[in-house]
Amino acid sequence: MLNQTIRTDMTAAMKARDSLRVDTLRGALAAFTNELVAKGRKPTEEIADADAITVLKRLAKQRKEAADVYTKGNRVELAEKELNELKIIEEYLPQGASREEIEKVARAKKEELGITDASGAGKLTGAVMKELAGQADGNLVKEVVQSVVSS
Repeated sequence: MLNQTIRTDMTAAMKARDSLRVDTLRGALAAFTNELVAKGRKPTEEIADADAITVLKRLAKQRKEAADVYTKGNRVELAEKELNELKIIEEYLPQGASREEIEKVARAKKEELGITDASGAGKLTGAVMKELAGQADGNLVKEVVQSVVSS
């Protein structure tokens, strides 16, 4: 399970004295515990992989947003730290759908829904996101849908 993999990797990082990796993984494990408690379960239970992936995606999104804010605030060293943490978190996330896969689904859904102009872009975006069920980045889906609708 993902939880156990992260624990093992954290132990290895401790032995290697990789403080950034230890802190990032420790934060992820804490987020897993918080998720269990929020769902009314015992903190000592093992979190399901699906829930763990949801938590990791949330952590990745937080790191991206923080890096953007730090970059805009001209705090490059803090933005760099957030991006390094993001890389560590992304190691545990499944690979998302590629642009080609998203485009293929978008074209199929466009035909299925009978969308002919840009006014149906929102509906198409929702259908593609539902079809890909969390395997694709929302911004990328939106970008691909815009190109599919306009072509």
